[in-house]
Amino acid sequence: MKYSKSTVEPGILVLTMTGRFLMGSDCQQVSGEIDSAILRNDTKFIFDMTGVDHVDSAAVGQIVKCYSKLKKVGGTLRLAGVGGMVDRVLKMTQVHKVIPIFPTAADAAKDFPSSKA
Repeated sequence: MKYSKSTVEPGILVLTMTGRFLMGSDCQQVSGEIDSAILRNDTKFIFDMTGVDHVDSAAVGQIVKCYSKLKKVGGTLRLAGVGGMVDRVLKMTQVHKVIPIFPTAADAAKDFPSSKA
């Protein structure tokens, strides 16, 4: 899997993933990104999975683990662009009932509580 980091809005980080999200180094990379972000007090994340065409059980577990880590520190995780096999797996494992899924990263960013209010 390849990924890149960006910011959609101040304080909202996006991890854009492409390819196959599998156990091993893929899961370690994602976990490392979350851990580093938490240390910087960045706790609002979007995983843009538009380019992901395959996930295994370890990747699903890693997504849930990241959600839990962020929730423990008052943060949150949104998923975006989930489709095909990835969508079916997340629904089969009921992840979609725990972690909100949006069509695009921009839609996911709108769902975060505004700090301007």
